[in-house]
Amino acid sequence: MKSSDIKKVVKEAYGEIAKGSGSCCGSLNLCCGSNVSPETISIKIGYSREDLNTVPQDANLGLGCGNPLAFTSLKEGDVVLDLGSGAGFDCFIAARKVGKTGRVIGIDMTREMIERARENAKKGGFDNVEFRLGEIENLPLPDNYVDVIISNCVINLIPDKRSAFGEAFRVLKPKGRIIISDIVFLGDLPEVIKHSIDAYVGCISGAIKKSEYINLMEEVGFRQIAIHDETRFFTECLINEVFVNRLQHNLGMSINNLNEILGLVVSIKVSAIKPI
Repeated sequence: MKSSDIKKVVKEAYGEIAKGSGSCCGSLNLCCGSNVSPETISIKIGYSREDLNTVPQDANLGLGCGNPLAFTSLKEGDVVLDLGSGAGFDCFIAARKVGKTGRVIGIDMTREMIERARENAKKGGFDNVEFRLGEIENLPLPDNYVDVIISNCVINLIPDKRSAFGEAFRVLKPKGRIIISDIVFLGDLPEVIKHSIDAYVGCISGAIKKSEYINLMEEVGFRQIAIHDETRFFTECLINEVFVNRLQHNLGMSINNLNEILGLVVSIKVSAIKPI
């Protein structure tokens, strides 16, 4: 499938999530069992009750695979960029940390997500947060502009990951930091999964091997790359009846084959800096 076709499907899928009131669990039935709330997911992947209580209720859609903010210390006055900001969940948590003198910018390619995030910012009185419609591979920001970049389970959805990392490097100030939670593979994906749009929207087939992910970051210029955490939680989240049935029906895979593949999926939290 062409990159443009993949992005179109992803936009449509996440646009539907943004227009609904629930998480991916309720809208796509790809990520979690339908009885799992966004709050439960967020607690399991590293957010605190305090985090949840400081953001507008409609900001948490349960779409993350980790808490990137748990592995970086923001300070007052920082300019923070969230790549794939969704309804603004991580942006609002970051906004509390950078204070009135700081600024948080959320970028998302889905118009419905941007609209929902802006509504949340207005309802929550977040004057130091803004949301811009744009693609991560072509960020609407000047060079050397932000102090910290965060991203949560989004890079795996981008077909051209090298360009995404290159753009992140471009807009980051020298000595600036990037911290990402994302999905990677510990082995090779079968071709049938690689070309499954169901698996792509569900954050599986767009993922790449962990070693390739780290190499791409290094190739665009990032240094001091470190993996802070690696967990199979997301695999547990993915294995549910609806998701399994869809892939079994569309791909003709057995449950054992599918479980073996999903066993290779991990969520990592990785950081790096842009050298001087």
